[in-house]
Amino acid sequence: MSEREKVVVGKLGASYGIRGWLKVFSYTEDAESIFSYTPWFIKVRGEWKETGLEDWKRHGQGYVCKLKGLDQREDAAALTNAEIAINADVLPSLSDEEFYWRELFGMEVVTTKGYSLGKVTDILETGSNDVLVVTANPKDAFGQKERLVPFLDEQVIKLIDRSAQRIEVDWDPGF
Repeated sequence: MSEREKVVVGKLGASYGIRGWLKVFSYTEDAESIFSYTPWFIKVRGEWKETGLEDWKRHGQGYVCKLKGLDQREDAAALTNAEIAINADVLPSLSDEEFYWRELFGMEVVTTKGYSLGKVTDILETGSNDVLVVTANPKDAFGQKERLVPFLDEQVIKLIDRSAQRIEVDWDPGF
């Protein structure tokens, strides 16, 4: 297996039927697009193992798939809850104004007045708007350990600079 960066795009659910099919939970924006990425890597006992997709189909509100070489219900059941990943370089290219959420992790968040709030450690999806979880620097003057900064383009998020690994925000450090 290559050492290229992996991106988790879904996970396997419970086995389906007796011939090795599994339920699939897709994390991709368009749920069906998970099946267009190849190869898949499945995390087994802490290691990524490359696998091929033999077939897939819609089932009710979700999807099921058949992995190559997996023909028994018991073998499929052993993969329940295993993460599905792909190589990051097979994702579609984006314009300079677009980015994947994963690119934001680790970026420094700085106010428009130059105060460092910390680094992005997580992103919460709230329904109305996404929220950056920013873990503060150890010597934060406001005593904050973590801040939640709404991802509101132009209103709060002023600039995302990939090369500098920095996000500029219009946000009060005391909030």
